[in-house]
Amino acid sequence: MKRFGAAMTLPVQAPYRLDLTADALRRLASNVVDVIGADGTLYRALQDERGAELVAVRSAGGAIEVRATGRNPERWLPAIARMLGTQVDLKNWYARARTIPWLARLASSLRGLKPPRYPTLWEALAHSILFQQISIHAAAAIMRRVVERLGTTVGLEEVRCVAFPPPQRWLDVSDAVLREAGTSANKIAHLRSAAAAVVEGDISERELEQLPTPEAALRLCAIRGIGPWSASVVLLRGMGRLDTFPLRDSGVARSLALISGEAQVDQNVLLERLGDVRGMLYYHLLLGRMRNL
Repeated sequence: MKRFGAAMTLPVQAPYRLDLTADALRRLASNVVDVIGADGTLYRALQDERGAELVAVRSAGGAIEVRATGRNPERWLPAIARMLGTQVDLKNWYARARTIPWLARLASSLRGLKPPRYPTLWEALAHSILFQQISIHAAAAIMRRVVERLGTTVGLEEVRCVAFPPPQRWLDVSDAVLREAGTSANKIAHLRSAAAAVVEGDISERELEQLPTPEAALRLCAIRGIGPWSASVVLLRGMGRLDTFPLRDSGVARSLALISGEAQVDQNVLLERLGDVRGMLYYHLLLGRMRNL
């Protein structure tokens, strides 16, 4: 029977708010990979070659407390630190946001939000493909059905999380299973192409880490189904590249107009002013809409 081990402490760089960061990570309550408990604890099933385990994260004063099931639970700490941006320094973001009145108010309301990241490059690739050109709610519903069919469920007491399926699982499953979940034939082909690139080593996080952002984006665009928008999403949400921002996104345009109070916001001018921390605007717009700010 699974049970949580002893609590481990993960330091954070202030200001830090787990609730905001976890919301930006999961986006929608229908997410079965990242689950928020009634007391605000974030649960996630993480998987490696030794199997899938349940991890619980909660605020603990000026740090966060991490507990996990299984042996050697400390092996999950690097993934949690990555996912929750615990050591990201955002001084430059706050300084630049203060120069834009409407953004200064938003940044103040969401102070402590850190940039979350998917724990693996593959998870970022899969999301960037599945969320292309459809609403976030429709894409999330499809992703949930796929994950529930392909992933490993890990539970403890009343908490149930599904580990995000590794790329080989997406290659092994039949097209019929993916179609039944609502995935289009075109996206199935693109997902398989990206999964094969990861499994066969044609693309790797280590390779991308060594490239400047523009070159990394071009490298990603060499994968079938990955265009400029998807590449920027992978670099931002998967690699933590805050110097990138998903352009030509209708949701971003609507959020900018609603939150700024301006019918027309010049995105190019705004992003230029934000410089190499422009990616934080993406997360602030996301939570600004979610929290009706």
